[in-house]
Amino acid sequence: MKEQEYYQEIEHLIKKNEIGKRTRRIEENNSLVETYWHIGKIIVEAQGGSSRAKYGNELIKKWSIRLTKAYGKGYNYTNLSRFRQFYLYFPILATAWQVSWSHYRRLLSIKDENKRNFYLNLCIKKHLSERELTKEIKSNSYERLLNKPAKIEIEMPKTYSITTDMKNPIIIPIQNKVNNEHDLEVSILANLDYFFKQLGQGFAYIAHQYKLVQNNHNYFIDILLFNYEFNAFVIIELKLRSLRKEDKAQMEFYMKLVDEQVKKPFHNRTIGIIISKESDEFIINFVREDDIIPLYYELEQEILKKR
Repeated sequence: MKEQEYYQEIEHLIKKNEIGKRTRRIEENNSLVETYWHIGKIIVEAQGGSSRAKYGNELIKKWSIRLTKAYGKGYNYTNLSRFRQFYLYFPILATAWQVSWSHYRRLLSIKDENKRNFYLNLCIKKHLSERELTKEIKSNSYERLLNKPAKIEIEMPKTYSITTDMKNPIIIPIQNKVNNEHDLEVSILANLDYFFKQLGQGFAYIAHQYKLVQNNHNYFIDILLFNYEFNAFVIIELKLRSLRKEDKAQMEFYMKLVDEQVKKPFHNRTIGIIISKESDEFIINFVREDDIIPLYYELEQEILKKR
């Protein structure tokens, strides 16, 4: 190999490792938020519903003693009370699962719902860190609004759907600011379980940055999946820009490589999905049988209403 090819090998390994580290951090936060939300829900239900849970009872004290002894101070009385409050303030998990637990812990101190939702929306729009959120609260950003809406709703994240022969919409939750293809890849990889549930039946994760070799050149597929209902591999390529003619050619080349090097004779031809960006909107481009079909996103809020 030439010097540049050796360098690209090193860069690929570093890139894959960095994506893995970021993905694990996001997965850990998502798991934390989801766990705390469900604990809060169970506490509320055990107390007889939200009306009784507002006042609390001896149940949390009793459980906190047992849980603290078994799992540490993270499940003491104060924190169990926070989890209960977290569920009461954000009773829909789809709205709760958007920022980190440190953000939510700061927001729980805000009693006014409009004010609380204003700051949560601000975190989502501007991708504020917990320190930046605290600064906004201390500077009275909400109080200084000239025209406060009568009702501030929590903004749902944008999601994107495929409406071809795939049975269900594909939904990609974007939780953090997307500056490059790596960020988009991390968002997908960090939410694979949620992603697959929306994707449809039969999808399984194979690998990310999947390496293929032809004529001593290395090629890396962003994400490789398999669908046992289609009996086909599915390639996902990410482009943080408008779709170009060469993107279709690149995808067809990758599909050909997978067909030649990975798929077995009993598998169907490989399917390609290109996620590209037009202005501020992401577009799913579905490639199959030499055709390319652009499909625009839907809002998760609208999808939830249809269910």
